[in-house]
Order: sequence, then structure tokens, then C-alpha cells
Amino acid sequence: MIKIDIANELMRVHPCSKAVALSVVDLFTDKMKEALTNGARIEIRGFGVFELRTRKRGFGRNIKTGQNVKIPIGKSIRFKPGKNLRHVLI
Repeated sequence: MIKIDIANELMRVHPCSKAVALSVVDLFTDKMKEALTNGARIEIRGFGVFELRTRKRGFGRNIKTGQNVKIPIGKSIRFKPGKNLRHVLI
């Protein structure tokens, strides 16, 4: 499913123009990005939780040269499905 599919479903459920539906989807995703950038936790009841996690520093290996490479501390987004979504997926 892509952004336009979500907008089309929104237009089907709540009659509105395509421009309005796309702006609602864009607003939702922009606010999620903004919240995650600020380190906030996003909880959508019945769906799941998005949160920013810190990855620890580590070491890797360059396959071509065989040299060890330091992997810096980083951040990643973790999604934990909610109870209702877990039951659907199992």
C-alpha cells in the first residue's frame, strides 16, 4: 500500500477531494517524522508503537579490503505492533 492508496481509502470513507485527502496523509506523516526527530514515542492504540532507539557502537569489516571499520553510534526507528495487529499477523 502506498500513499495514494491511503488517500483513496480516505476519500472513499469520507467524501473529499483528492488534494484534501493527500494533504491529510502528508500532515499525518510529517507530524510522525517531526515527533520521531524530537525523540518522542508515537503510540497508536490497536496498531502499534513507533520509537527512536539508539544503536550501540560496533565494529564491522570492509569486505573488499578486509579492514576493520568502526561503526558509529546511531539511531533507528523501532516499530512494536499492538495486540490487535499481532493477532491479525499470527
